[in-house]
Amino acid sequence: MIRQTALAALAAVSLSAAAQAQTLRIGLREDPDILDPTLARTFVGRIVFASLCDKLFDINEKLEIIPQLATGYRWEDPKTLLITLREGVKFHDGEPMDAEAVRYSLNRHLTLQGSFRRGEINTMDAVEVVDPKTVRIRLKEPSSPFLSQLTDRAGMIVSPKAAEAAGRNFGTKPVCAGPYRFVERVAQDRIVVERFPGYWNAQAIHIPRITYQPIPDNTVRLANLQSGALEMVQTIEPDDIKTVQRNPKLKVVAYDGLGYQSITLNLANGPRAAGPFAKDARVRAAFELAIDRDAINQVVYEGAWTVTAQPVPPSSPYHVKEFKPQPRDLDTAKALLKQAGATLPVQLEMTIPNSPDLRQVGEVIQAMVKEAGFELKLSAMEFASSLQAANRGEFETYLIGWSGRVDPDGNTWTFIHSNGAQNDGKYSNPEVDKLLDAARVEQDVAKRRALYAEVWQIALRQDRSRIYLWHAKNIVAHTAKLTGFQPVPDGLIRPQGLKLQ
Repeated sequence: MIRQTALAALAAVSLSAAAQAQTLRIGLREDPDILDPTLARTFVGRIVFASLCDKLFDINEKLEIIPQLATGYRWEDPKTLLITLREGVKFHDGEPMDAEAVRYSLNRHLTLQGSFRRGEINTMDAVEVVDPKTVRIRLKEPSSPFLSQLTDRAGMIVSPKAAEAAGRNFGTKPVCAGPYRFVERVAQDRIVVERFPGYWNAQAIHIPRITYQPIPDNTVRLANLQSGALEMVQTIEPDDIKTVQRNPKLKVVAYDGLGYQSITLNLANGPRAAGPFAKDARVRAAFELAIDRDAINQVVYEGAWTVTAQPVPPSSPYHVKEFKPQPRDLDTAKALLKQAGATLPVQLEMTIPNSPDLRQVGEVIQAMVKEAGFELKLSAMEFASSLQAANRGEFETYLIGWSGRVDPDGNTWTFIHSNGAQNDGKYSNPEVDKLLDAARVEQDVAKRRALYAEVWQIALRQDRSRIYLWHAKNIVAHTAKLTGFQPVPDGLIRPQGLKLQ
């Protein structure tokens, strides 16, 4: 009997050890930047945050706003939002996630030096603690996008105790209220998180550990999935879909996203904005008119993307159908350079995140603009480093994507407004600022769309402040042993419901 009990105990220990050893390995396109929701700005970082940091609200596959750390909300008037919070939610350090923590986190997003959330919630005037499970947010003016901002990093609540203790180093060991807690990070190699036993929705979390591995090369990332070294990859290229579909051990899901790919133009950010390209909109117009978006889409992505000239995707009710990409026009491009008195060839540099497909995009653009009179030098950089360089103004043009937001303000204000935290090119036009601010207040869809149409005409066609190229699809591939993945248009990999057989 003693021997049977011992064997049973040993078996239980073995099963427990096997369960603990189960790890979901996810291949990311880049290495995320800092893991501090206030200071972060990468899309791949948002994928990691989906396991670490719950938000006040989330979105579902229908783009509906749903409660997460909150249980509900009510607009007391157009400038006053009342939010109720879940009972019994704990941070990873055991501290309670309550109204005071929400007040602290929102104010941190608004005031911390270098915050990329400030522009998202700067209509917020004050956060009041009504009781431990209720907060009241007072706005300076009505804001159409404000609630949607709380479905992303601006709505992530951090442990005040941990944030105060760590200061600017909080991102090296984030403490939030998500389903997984931070274990370790090795730069350019892995980020490891483990299941948090005290998670408020623990019954939805089935995998003990997740390891995120940055693999910039698409071919290497796919090879790791095929070999079993990864169970999931954040994205594959369109021409790899058929390869995955032919493998019975793998599955692929392709669905529309919310974001875009664009070229940021440095107009006034430091010494790199001193040349004719930054100073003369005619030179920038010539550059854009030398680009054939359709050809890039066909050559690099087999025509899978939707070419665009604006940051709002066609699926959005705020998409301006009439504002379309101008066709390639070399004659006009050359004429504009002549009018501007530009010395040919116009010397220019493009910073590109170091991934094979984007390098190929850069090479195609390089060949196209050369025909108009530009000599374009390509500079490939590690992605997080390229973001930091762009913020410092160490670029002339920058091929950069954005994962997209439900509300069009999330795709526009922070990049085009003169006070936008991610306006790396330092574009500034008071008329555009006024229109973007008006669009934040306007509640009527048609009137709001008309405001964005005016913005595109001034900022993109008149001033040539930025070049939008295409809207991509989210293409996720994973082992057939993984079930429960929910494709939400924001492209995040949410761990809730995932099971690994």
